[in-house]
Amino acid sequence: MATLPAVIGYDTDIQIQAQPSKTWIIDRISNQVAFMDEGLEAVRQAVDIALNVERFRWQIYNANFGSELATLIGDDSAFILSELPRFVEEALSTDDRVTRVTDYNFRAEGNSLTVSFLVHTVYGEFIEEVEL
Repeated sequence: MATLPAVIGYDTDIQIQAQPSKTWIIDRISNQVAFMDEGLEAVRQAVDIALNVERFRWQIYNANFGSELATLIGDDSAFILSELPRFVEEALSTDDRVTRVTDYNFRAEGNSLTVSFLVHTVYGEFIEEVEL
């Protein structure tokens, strides 16, 4: 009786299947779990979490998840404007439901910088906003 699994040869076709993206959606007003969804609203919530979780800070997330936007705080404004789109795209590149990010709009108010951008997904598109 064999104790090891059969080996897959190099000539075997491997098919990759996309995993379902169902998740619990949190109601932003009551901060409670509202319902389960897998469409655009699920991607919107995943994007929001990815942009607001600092990469490498929390052990519960792997090193590929989160953003490094907090490292830009206090830097020169020209540097922030040049690097912020790259940081956003890196944070969202791990989600295969996000196809691209476009239309960056920067708005400075006092000591804060707000950037809004259009997130294109396989389910549609939506505008996301981040404040530094």
